[in-house]
Amino acid sequence: MASIPSSRAPRTVTAATAKQRMLKQLVCSDAPEQALRYYGFQRIAGVDEVGRGALFGPVVAAAVILPECLDELADAGLKDSKQLTREERESLDQQIRRMALAICVAEVDAETIDRVNIYQATRMAMLQAVVGLAMTPDHLLIDAMRLDHPCRQTKLIYGDALSLSIAAASVIAKVHRDGLMRQLDELHPGYGLASHKGYGTPEHRRALAEIGPCALHRRSFAPVRAVDPDAALDQVVSAELLFEDVDMENAEWA
Repeated sequence: MASIPSSRAPRTVTAATAKQRMLKQLVCSDAPEQALRYYGFQRIAGVDEVGRGALFGPVVAAAVILPECLDELADAGLKDSKQLTREERESLDQQIRRMALAICVAEVDAETIDRVNIYQATRMAMLQAVVGLAMTPDHLLIDAMRLDHPCRQTKLIYGDALSLSIAAASVIAKVHRDGLMRQLDELHPGYGLASHKGYGTPEHRRALAEIGPCALHRRSFAPVRAVDPDAALDQVVSAELLFEDVDMENAEWA
């Protein structure tokens, strides 16, 4: 007897869901660090950022130099901070700080992000974190970036899911920024910063539409610019300055 084909429609999976599933299958280990130690590098700094896609507040970067033996952190479940709960991140944050040889956290504020763009601001924060380390690294393991720094570097795609050093920097940066967002939620109530940490959730976008952006929002980001009354005024002023010496009535295209 012939089988009857199913009429059930195939389930669609979003790109974000597919990426999260893929990341969960990656193994975070000290393999990148051990490969570098084989070639003689000893002071290896993991570098990562948090808050690059947020609409509010600074982008935060951390640089972390860990000792050679990372079994303790691997056994504790260290991996990409986005794959951990708040409780797990905060516990690992304390554990990393106890055993790290050097740690530095750096912030680049929203005003600078708007002036230089988020990509360059992220690189600035990462560079500041590296330069601020109390111990000079001899190699940088960076999550998908390269920095203007003389130190030898390895750019590792999905590095926070593959390297324990980068994962440690990811945890340190996220715990720092999440704590900052909870503090700023008290200073700038109404946006729900304590819950979404400044990202563009529906709750945050509704608040932006209702009460408008505050001084710490990234006005160069489209969702903020769309509800920013100053942005429309800036466009008008820019046009007036551009054409102030032009006879608009007699212009050929008028």
